[in-house]
Amino acid sequence: MSSSICDIASYNFTQTDMLLIDANVWLSIYGPQAQSDYRSQSYSKALAKILKAKCNIFLDVLILSEFINRYSRLKYNLQGYSSGFKSYRQSPFFKPVAKEIADAVRRILKCCKCIENGFISIDLNNILDDYESKCPDFNDQILAELCRSRSLKFVTNDSDFRDFNITILTANKNMLNNR
Repeated sequence: MSSSICDIASYNFTQTDMLLIDANVWLSIYGPQAQSDYRSQSYSKALAKILKAKCNIFLDVLILSEFINRYSRLKYNLQGYSSGFKSYRQSPFFKPVAKEIADAVRRILKCCKCIENGFISIDLNNILDDYESKCPDFNDQILAELCRSRSLKFVTNDSDFRDFNITILTANKNMLNNR
């Protein structure tokens, strides 16, 4: 099954749109990467249109956790800290990073409604069968199921979601060129 893939730059957002925004998109908007990156520009413009249209934006704990952990790792790699990641998180160097992350998360929370991913009602045997046979990322499977069960459009830059039979809004040129 393939997904419906739409170019986020030309998508006409409406108040009735219900969106789940992936961690990679939040990182493009609020993460420590260069602002000249096309993803930062594309997704920042899209978020402005989403907010103007008053779309419903949802946030799941898996996405929030991935955002926080990935942001931490990006800063760790950028700072070139010589010890391991766990000692970095315990060091004084991490304190300002933790504040940056908390500030970014607060900005995200201001425009989102928290949503439960329905873990208790998911058919885990089906997900594990797919995991075993096709080897997709387990969290990706949970997020795709959340989108299907709640009729959410998924805003992502991750081409791994292409085969999950969900509606995807993206700026990923590779995904858009191979629809």
